[in-house]
Amino acid sequence: MSVRKLLDGNGAAAEAMRLARVQVVSAYPITPQSPLAERLADYVADGSLKAKYIRVESEHTAMSAAVGAQLTGVRTGTATSSVGLALMHEVLGLASGCRVPIVMPVVNRSLVSPWSLWCDHQDTMAERDSGWIQLYVENCQEVLDTVLMAYRLAEDPRVLTPTMVCMDGFFLSHTSEAVIVPDQAEVDAFLPPYKKQNMYLDVEDPMFVNDLTPPGDFTEMRWQQKVGFDNALTVLEEVQEEFARRFGRRYHILDAYRCEDAEVVLVAMGSMSGTAKYVVNQLREQGKRVGVLRIVCFRPFPVEQLREVLRNVPVVGVMDRTAGLGAEVGPVCTEVRAALSCSDTPHRVVGFMGGLAGRDLSPAIMRKVFNQLLDIAAGAPAPTAMQWVDVRPDAMEIREVKQRV
Repeated sequence: MSVRKLLDGNGAAAEAMRLARVQVVSAYPITPQSPLAERLADYVADGSLKAKYIRVESEHTAMSAAVGAQLTGVRTGTATSSVGLALMHEVLGLASGCRVPIVMPVVNRSLVSPWSLWCDHQDTMAERDSGWIQLYVENCQEVLDTVLMAYRLAEDPRVLTPTMVCMDGFFLSHTSEAVIVPDQAEVDAFLPPYKKQNMYLDVEDPMFVNDLTPPGDFTEMRWQQKVGFDNALTVLEEVQEEFARRFGRRYHILDAYRCEDAEVVLVAMGSMSGTAKYVVNQLREQGKRVGVLRIVCFRPFPVEQLREVLRNVPVVGVMDRTAGLGAEVGPVCTEVRAALSCSDTPHRVVGFMGGLAGRDLSPAIMRKVFNQLLDIAAGAPAPTAMQWVDVRPDAMEIREVKQRV
C-alpha cells in the first residue's frame, strides 16, 4: 500500500532508487546533491537497500564505476550536479556509446565562473548532445515517479540509453513536499529485475567493449544510438501510460497548460513552470488568452508533439535558464525555433533568459514576459535576439576596478 512521506527532491530521488532495487551505488557528494548520496548510503547501511556502496574519489570515477557495474548485469545508481557533471563528461559518452541504461538524477546548478551553488540549467544543457535522455521535473512527486519511469524507459530493449532526471537545485532538491511513495511490491510489478543486453561483460560470452573502432564501423555504432533515441518517445509514452494505470498519476512528454485557445504561449522547463502557471491563471482572469507549455522530455526533443500543441499559436516565448553564450538565443529556444520552422503555420518565437544561479523567476518577471508577448501579438515587432529579463542596471560595474582619488 502506498504511503505519504515528507520528502525533498533529494529524498524523493533516493527513495525511488531504493524502490528500483539498484544493486551498486557509486556516488560522490556535491552541493546541492549531497543529501541524495548520503541518503543512499544510509539505506545501504541499515539494510533497506541491498546494494554495494562504492566510495569513489570523484564524479569521473563514480560514472566509471557505474558503467563497469552495469556491464556486469546489475542495475546501478549515481547522481551529481554542476561541475560534478562536467567532470563526468568523458565517461558520459562512454555510457551512452556502450548503451548501458544508467539512470542518474542531476540536481541542476550553475557552472563556474563566477562560482555558484545555486540553480540554473547550464550543467545539463552542456551535456545535451552527450547521448543521454534528459527528463526535467517540476515537483518532488514527479522526481520520485520519473526516476522509476526512467529505469523502465532506459532499460527497454528498443531504447537502451542512459537517462538523466533533472531537478532544479534547492528549488526542488531542498524543498519538502508530501510525496506518495508506492509499495515495494507495486514497484516490482512495474519495474522487473534488470537483464543485461547488447553489450556486457561475461566470461562465457566474451566481446570487445569500447575498443578502438575503425571508420568502417563507427558510423553504424552511432546509428544504433540514433535508433534508440528514435524509439524513446514512443516507449516513454507507453511507460507513462502503464504508470498511470498502476499508480493513478498521469504524466506526459509535454505538459500543456491552458494552451487550447491561447494566442501566446510561454515554453518553460523545471520548477519555473509552476510560477508561470500561476501567472497564467491571473492573466486569464483579466481576459488574456495565455498558456504555458512545459517540456518534460528535452532529449530526445519532441518535435512533432510540440508542433501539434503550438500549431495555432501565433506568438511563442521560450524561457531558458542558461545563458547560451555566443548564440542568438538559448538552447531550448533554439530547439523550439527549429521545430516550428517547418510548421505550416507561421510563428514568431521570442527567446528569454533569466533565473541564473538561483535568481527567482518571480511572478512579476513572468508577467513582464507575458505582457511583451501579448504586445507582439497585438502588432509590436518581435526581437530576434534573446531578451535577458532580470539583469540589473549596474551589470557592467559589479567587478569593475575603480581608481582611488
